[in-house]
Amino acid sequence: MLIVDSQVHLWAASTPERPWPKVLRSRPQREVPLGRDEMLREMDAAGVDRVVIVPPAWEGDRNDLGLAAAQAYPGRFAVMGRFDPDAPQSRGMIAGWRQQPGMLGFRFSLHAPALKPLLTEGHLDWVWPEAEKHGIPVMVLVQQADVPLIDKVAARYPGLRLVMDHCALTTGKDEEAFREFDKLLAIARRPNVAVKVSCLPLYTSDSYPFRWLHPYLRRVYDAFGPRRMFWGTDFSRLPCSYKQGLTYMSEEIPWLSADDKEWILGRGVCEWLGWPLPE
Repeated sequence: MLIVDSQVHLWAASTPERPWPKVLRSRPQREVPLGRDEMLREMDAAGVDRVVIVPPAWEGDRNDLGLAAAQAYPGRFAVMGRFDPDAPQSRGMIAGWRQQPGMLGFRFSLHAPALKPLLTEGHLDWVWPEAEKHGIPVMVLVQQADVPLIDKVAARYPGLRLVMDHCALTTGKDEEAFREFDKLLAIARRPNVAVKVSCLPLYTSDSYPFRWLHPYLRRVYDAFGPRRMFWGTDFSRLPCSYKQGLTYMSEEIPWLSADDKEWILGRGVCEWLGWPLPE
């Protein structure tokens, strides 16, 4: 079975040669950067075949490390990249975006106060039709309260493939984290929207195997189905080992069939993003 993690961040330390932005829109998830070599060791130890690299916001709108990893290991890494929708040069980048070796699509973080205006003030309004036109999938991280805004995008651009990151979880634990979960489930009626069941252990005070999450996972499964439900870890802030971040989903949920797991654990995200399956 192909195992694919739908989200990890890779980054490097800020240096004079490669500085981070002076004003950070988010903070690193750990003090020591997570690099390609460490990620490969973790993948090999856990039995993960591939990961989708999501360049982190604290490095700014750059994709160089992710693309370098994908080009060095094309069977193991691919990238959902970042760009600044307000930069004049961005409008000329869309048509050739997926021609960059290793690049699959876009990812926008829209949940934090410094990032939310990209969605609420119309900065992305020109991006959605261009992404639909050129067949570029888009991952978005929004608060559950803002899922209806993405629902409007999905309805207006039915050919645009959207992915809701982390089940739209952004803060809190347990009931607090899932307090507006119904808004995430409601967008499942759009066939062009999928969901990442990624980073979920962070949002519960339960310990491995995180059985507190099972009823919510079942609701996601019932709403989206296994072909639009993608496992992931966001490893750099996972509150357990990387292996456990996989096995709580692959071994500890009794109602998932072997066919369900094939889609949820890897095949689904590859087909949705257009990352060719291995022969």
